[in-house]
Amino acid sequence: MRNFISTHATESSLLAVMIVICAFLSFATDNFFSLGNTFDLLNTSAVNIIFAVGLLVVLIAGGIDISFAVGASVVQYVTAIALGWIGGGSWLSGILIAGSIGILLGAINAFLIHRFRIISIVATISTFNIYFGLLMFFTKGVSIYDLPDWLTDKVVLFEHEMPDGTWIEITLPVLVMVICVVATWILITRTTIGRQLYAFGDNPEGARRFGINIGAMQFIAFGWLGLMAGIGGLVQAHYAQEVVPNAFYGRELDVLAAVVLGGARLGGGKGSVLGCVLGVLLISITQNGLNLMGVSPFAFKMIIGAIILVAITLSNTRIDKLVPVLRGEGQTR
Repeated sequence: MRNFISTHATESSLLAVMIVICAFLSFATDNFFSLGNTFDLLNTSAVNIIFAVGLLVVLIAGGIDISFAVGASVVQYVTAIALGWIGGGSWLSGILIAGSIGILLGAINAFLIHRFRIISIVATISTFNIYFGLLMFFTKGVSIYDLPDWLTDKVVLFEHEMPDGTWIEITLPVLVMVICVVATWILITRTTIGRQLYAFGDNPEGARRFGINIGAMQFIAFGWLGLMAGIGGLVQAHYAQEVVPNAFYGRELDVLAAVVLGGARLGGGKGSVLGCVLGVLLISITQNGLNLMGVSPFAFKMIIGAIILVAITLSNTRIDKLVPVLRGEGQTR
């Protein structure tokens, strides 16, 4: 246990913070500490976790992408139209179409960054606006409600009736989320590509001299995020039973904050799937608890900003350096 805490300091800190917040909210609200609310949190957090593990790969590779959420909206709409053209399709055809479009959008970002040497955040700000502008121009903001039955039918993997007559359940988005989390964990921890992504993100010039294909790393990282965005978009359409063009607008910053909160370094070369998942869950728990307490959503944004600032500060400061400062021993005499 001590070895785990020392090697996973960020994850351990997040777990501790989550326990404290959950303990507080269990006393401050009536419904937070219940199986029903816990299962609801898991179901509603599934899409954000799918997005987060995709973004994690980009951050590990030293990049940043804020266009993936709008890209997921594009994937939703184009996939819905394509499924109508082919007569409805199935989950297999839906995932293939959504995943392919997502990878294509990610590859466009990678191409701009690699070919024209554009800073990733600048390139993805551009594609963010291009994707969203084109989507709203062609759709005129009109939602799609006529979706195939297989996409809108609720798939319950587990359900149980509670003594008070309410039901708790785990739905399909949770299963898809688990598959995406495991696949990402395998990619970055159990493959040569994963080790190269970490090396490239930590020291791009050193990785280049070592013979790592820089272009391939960027296409893999942004392509993987595109794949996760495509899958996440399809899962959201299943969960909401509709396709809304601006459904994901603004989601990118929440997911980015969660991934950074989970220990991913904006400069690249650092990050873990466990920390990423815990970061998303911590933000979801905080938001859910504040909603149950009747706190304004504007206050939630403020509180989340403070949590992220403290978490980033602590994750980048060695405890043995922080303690003397708190005691006043680090002041210049």
